[in-house]
Amino acid sequence: MSKKKAIVYSFHTQKSKKVAEKIIDAWGKSDIEAVNAEELSKEVLEKYDYFILSAPTWFDGELPNYWDEFVPDLEEMDLKGKKFAVFGLGDQKGYPENFCDAIGILVEVIEECGGEVVGHTSVEGYTFESSRAQRGEEFVGLPVDQENQARMTANRVKNWVEQLKKEFK
Repeated sequence: MSKKKAIVYSFHTQKSKKVAEKIIDAWGKSDIEAVNAEELSKEVLEKYDYFILSAPTWFDGELPNYWDEFVPDLEEMDLKGKKFAVFGLGDQKGYPENFCDAIGILVEVIEECGGEVVGHTSVEGYTFESSRAQRGEEFVGLPVDQENQARMTANRVKNWVEQLKKEFK
């Protein structure tokens, strides 16, 4: 039986939604279901095996409200056997000291709950001071900077999705 995949992002955002749509197109629309992050529930998480989560960084390194509100429920769940990949939007020039922190915050919660995180990417090609999403020479997800590196997004997404198709097995 084929394992079910979901991409979770806010349907009410502009930039995250555009990146999510690029991921869906690269993945193949029939193979992944879109879920509105603002309607996330334990029941939704129980329904899928593989997840691509959008975690744009708000303000000075914070999760968006919809994730903040769901994290207490998430922390009570057993995510063993489920795989997660996280992408997020950040601004390397405007917020270099907490670039894409939301990716790292969400990954920490997932790992504490037993979920497996895949989709690590190299820090090469990014210019920032620090990030909670960084471990060694990698990010624990895919950082996207639509403010300063928009022209690189399509290629980064394509490469990341190819990587995830191998890791989501």
